[in-house]
Amino acid sequence: MSSLGQFVVFKEVADTGNVTQAAKHLHISQPSVSIQIQNLEQEYNVTLLERTNRGVLLTECGEIFYQYISQVIQAMREAQEVMLEHEAKQHRNVHVGATLTIGEYVVPFIADAMYHEHPQINLNVKIANTANMAEEVLDKQLHLALIEGPVPSSPDLVVENFWHDELVIVVGIDHPWSKLLSVSFEELKSERFIIREQGSGTRKVMENALKEGGVDASELNIAMELNSTRTIKQSVMSGLGVTIISALTVQRECRQKQLSMLRLEGCQLQRPLNILTHKRGFLTSDEQTFLSLIRNRNRLKEILPPPLLP
Repeated sequence: MSSLGQFVVFKEVADTGNVTQAAKHLHISQPSVSIQIQNLEQEYNVTLLERTNRGVLLTECGEIFYQYISQVIQAMREAQEVMLEHEAKQHRNVHVGATLTIGEYVVPFIADAMYHEHPQINLNVKIANTANMAEEVLDKQLHLALIEGPVPSSPDLVVENFWHDELVIVVGIDHPWSKLLSVSFEELKSERFIIREQGSGTRKVMENALKEGGVDASELNIAMELNSTRTIKQSVMSGLGVTIISALTVQRECRQKQLSMLRLEGCQLQRPLNILTHKRGFLTSDEQTFLSLIRNRNRLKEILPPPLLP
């Protein structure tokens, strides 16, 4: 079956009217040019070129063939240009997965820094839970994801810490604890507690963090279980109870004097924020640029809001 390369050779010979000149322009040998022309003529069972002492001329069949293959060559060149342009545009888009807390409360600051430092790069963020993010990285639907919480075990996943989040006690601004820096677990047990629902990743992280701090979450006086961090914050603002929640999620409300955060005495509840990539995955240059930004701890300190607790 004839190839685009043979069409290009034929067109060059037709355009120059000379096999030797065509070979020079194409940077191939003269015998190679002659063989490819012969192969075309044998495949189509026609004579395409008439050899003369002054060079080569197109036969009638050669004229017809020339019109068609010229269109094919032009179409393929246009297709190549379009694909290269598309690929270039694709490389200017960085697709990042993120879990909810990171996606809502960390990524916007990083995106703002990316825009100012690299305005040619578009950051596209998909928000889902850790399990979904891990699955998409393993399937190579995503090249990288930013996650919090326990990471699914897989030899193909590479986990790299880039920041940390602290879980804090959050109370309404009118609560007696609002001016304190910390309270004991015994004091916490006496309060009405608002928490995420059973099965929630956020709740699991909180329970694990408390356990690592030597505290049993089952001793809390759980008054409400809600399926939304936003609803929990609103409930705490309304004075319906207190909660333990990510410090990242209440930065704005605390700065606006709507909520107040404090720590559990003798127990700093931290969880890592991680970069998730595939062990054998490919990262574009723009994705590498994004990673360079979030791997720079000093730069992140400048980008992210300063902690409200000392």
